[in-house]
Amino acid sequence: MTLKTMVQSLNQTLDVLMAENQNVILLGEDIGKNGGVFRVTEGLQNKYGEGRVLDTPLNELGIVGMGAGMAMYGLRPIVEIQFQDFIFPAFDQIVNQIAKIRYRTGNQFSVPLVIRTPYGGGVRGGLYHSQSGESYFVHTSGLKVVTPSNPYDAKGLLVSSFESGDPVIFLEPKRVYRSIKSEVPEELYRIEIGKAALLKEGSDVTVITYGSMVSTVVDTITKNRVNADVIDLRTLLPMDIDAIISSVKKTGRVVIVHEAPRTLGMGAEISALISERAMDYLLAPIIRVTGPDIPFPYIYEELYLPDERRIMDAISKVKNY
Repeated sequence: MTLKTMVQSLNQTLDVLMAENQNVILLGEDIGKNGGVFRVTEGLQNKYGEGRVLDTPLNELGIVGMGAGMAMYGLRPIVEIQFQDFIFPAFDQIVNQIAKIRYRTGNQFSVPLVIRTPYGGGVRGGLYHSQSGESYFVHTSGLKVVTPSNPYDAKGLLVSSFESGDPVIFLEPKRVYRSIKSEVPEELYRIEIGKAALLKEGSDVTVITYGSMVSTVVDTITKNRVNADVIDLRTLLPMDIDAIISSVKKTGRVVIVHEAPRTLGMGAEISALISERAMDYLLAPIIRVTGPDIPFPYIYEELYLPDERRIMDAISKVKNY
């Protein structure tokens, strides 16, 4: 194993997938010669040529549309949207076409397409480069939505996404790209889509999170010696509701942490599921710690993103209820 950042882990995974399968094609803005804004595809065009690592025009609708057509006719494209904020011109292609092809053709066609894109705050990108739009896609049947929180999971989840046979929105928390290192095997391995990770075990409270907030939550729990279950969802659609309910039945108290806006964020759906399936086990109201319902600020990022103080305030409230 080698210590890698998430950028290095993703780059090495794409390299191996391309080496093992000649049908793997990469498409995206500036991903070839430049290696992408965050250098995830650096060096791959030199190695595999311009015919397999395509620098596209600045046209997300075209990128996703080309990827969909390639996937339906036997190629295995992995497309990159430069920032998740730029994905919306391709929204119709994704939710009205790609997500529904298998259903509308009676399982005659599928779209084995992975759409990679960095999302979230933490790099002072301002309101057009920092959004967390996962709920838009979780609302769409036919898609899978995946978000790794560390380099090890990034590789295993990307391989599983590639092999799933269905369209996957692969959300990469840009704040984690280079800030965390973990040991990553050189060979390919898989992490099951729809399977959460229990990162810490405790009996006082269940803290549910994903993406860039995982490291914030774990650091907070460790520093403050909170006796908590910490669940990293890893995949948002499908979601591991069994892992959530099992933990809630043990602790009776729940805090949900994500950086996306509060209204109709993942915390709302998780709260509803817990209320439907484990209401009798709750000892306190469920509390959400989220981003506010405003455009993502440029100067006041630290006030927008959930932090140790807000997380501990929520934990104290449910423990002392």
